[in-house]
Amino acid sequence: MTVHWIGTGLSTVPGLRRLIDEGVPVVVWNRTVDKARAAVGDRDVEVRAFAPEVLKGALSEGDVVVSMLPADWHVPLAEMALEAGAQFVSSSYISPEMRALASKARAADARLVNEVGLDPGIDHLMAHWLVADYKASPAFDKANAVSFTSYCGGVPKVPNAFRYKFSWAPVGVLKALRSPSRSIRHYEELEVAHPWDALTRYDAPLDPPESFEVYPNRDSLPFMAEYGFGGDWQVKDFVRGTLRLNGWAEAWKDIFAEAPGASDARLQEIADKLLAENGYDEGEPDRVVLCVSLKAERDGTPVYHKTWVMDAWGDARGSAMARLVSVPVSWAVQSVLAREVPAGVTAAPSDPRLVNRWLDGVKGLAQRMTVVDHLS
Repeated sequence: MTVHWIGTGLSTVPGLRRLIDEGVPVVVWNRTVDKARAAVGDRDVEVRAFAPEVLKGALSEGDVVVSMLPADWHVPLAEMALEAGAQFVSSSYISPEMRALASKARAADARLVNEVGLDPGIDHLMAHWLVADYKASPAFDKANAVSFTSYCGGVPKVPNAFRYKFSWAPVGVLKALRSPSRSIRHYEELEVAHPWDALTRYDAPLDPPESFEVYPNRDSLPFMAEYGFGGDWQVKDFVRGTLRLNGWAEAWKDIFAEAPGASDARLQEIADKLLAENGYDEGEPDRVVLCVSLKAERDGTPVYHKTWVMDAWGDARGSAMARLVSVPVSWAVQSVLAREVPAGVTAAPSDPRLVNRWLDGVKGLAQRMTVVDHLS
């Protein structure tokens, strides 16, 4: 059995090194071998130049393919893994094309695990924990009005005038600004074309409390079933969104005006300029804030209200973003090898045993992480 870890970008190093240090047999693949060697440090591990046909010839039954490449690589690599009788792990969202591989994966007893990074990933674990906790509480009642929010954001530890710094290619961030979103606000479906059309304020229960600008992203609605919401629940609010420093919308207003209609070439020009002006300096700490909350109300009075709160920043271990994306990926690899996740196409686990174990692990990655009970 070999883990084939493909891609050694900024968000991959801690998880990759952890697997190697745990004694898991790993082969590292990257287009640039020298960058991969720098990523693994002084560890004795095989590094190969990534080429799909070469990787295909190297795969054996029982291996695990880890894709830390851009999202358009995930499905081809998952298909390659299936053909070889191997497993697959990525941190990215499950695309319709990936989901279409589910029956084939189950028939082959193969595990194609996705959404096991930060967001998506750690946020899913917190959501599963909250829903299970609520269902087991005396407050649970299908007639309650339920509100769920999940906000995550990578922000500079030391705020800058632009209110943001880029820990990876800005073009992906800019393209996301073009994406519509669906969520539920006050019992009604809310669909918006651009993030700034639904910007609101969020008061995070940090220590001390702190307010942020937030907006919904992607399509939140399918996650109600994913998190175990009953079809007969009275859902007042349900949103999975992005968190930004206050002042972000004002600092980005010129980009909002141009990005929706910009050509790909122009978008790349903007991205290059933004990275040059707002990239992280060597050793500069980043920050990640994640707040996942579930509230239930009966006749307008809260009967259950808890929030998972995480605040993490770069330190001697490196960037917070890298830790929080790649270390959970390494846990997913080990869970796949231990057959702790079911065959098919799956996201971050909902099994309480794995949820609790992984959340305990996240506590070691973040500087602050706790559950706030707003009613106690």
